[in-house]
Amino acid sequence: MPRLTLPQGPIHYADLGDRDAPVVVFVHGALVNGTLWREVAPAVAEAGLRAIVPDLPLGSQPEPMAPDADLSPRGVARIVLAILEALDLHDVCLVANDTGGAVTQLLLDTDASRVGRVVFTNCDTFDRFPPQPFELLFKAGRLPGVIAALAQATRLTPIRHALGYGLLVAAPLDPEQTRDWLHPATTSAAVRRDLRKLLRAIDPAELVDAASRLHAFPGPVLLTWASADRYFRIADGRLLAGCFRDARVVEIADSKTFVPHDQPERLVDAIVTFVRSTSTAPAA
Repeated sequence: MPRLTLPQGPIHYADLGDRDAPVVVFVHGALVNGTLWREVAPAVAEAGLRAIVPDLPLGSQPEPMAPDADLSPRGVARIVLAILEALDLHDVCLVANDTGGAVTQLLLDTDASRVGRVVFTNCDTFDRFPPQPFELLFKAGRLPGVIAALAQATRLTPIRHALGYGLLVAAPLDPEQTRDWLHPATTSAAVRRDLRKLLRAIDPAELVDAASRLHAFPGPVLLTWASADRYFRIADGRLLAGCFRDARVVEIADSKTFVPHDQPERLVDAIVTFVRSTSTAPAA
């Protein structure tokens, strides 16, 4: 897997598909990594697009970031921008899920010059950053020792799925994949430090403030939203769509928060159709 060395630290990423095709960059959420998109990104590349899948410093990255790195949500948004710059990517389509949706909103509020279009799946919106019961879990994770204790407790698959990941899916989870998601926080004190930085910096007021300026983004936006999600509700997706100049909502059935896991084929079709219909560059 390729590796970028940014001022904030190392970023591992996958680069799939034709280098000259329209670019899709996938933005995952907290305590997962790029494998969240493992059923989506390769299919997007096979359809003639270029897929970039970074492992972002959100608690499941393979290496810790620099000790002085800004890992607030807006700081992570700047890291995504740094990835786009380092790879010389323009007119990209960002595809975001969960905490990655909040990061993407903050990115658009910071610098949208390299972004041509956005696809949001179920994610944080406005003051639901994060929604209950995850707000209590995130607040607990700010305290010293809590992340390490939770990581150790969730070594057992039934606990790992019942207390966290299982709440976000409609389809069965792969125990090896979820074990991989938690392995860095289980084994690395520096990764736990990075995650604690993120959790301590989450401020719903910042996302509410950024939402008031999302109308400045000129590109088209697609919200592929799972209507059965009890945490990131379809009403939240519609409210987020209303913040943009050009946005529409497509409801996804038989899915919860992790749409890339529950309905990868429908998400692939939505992404490919959206990019092809809004991009000036032809697909390969």
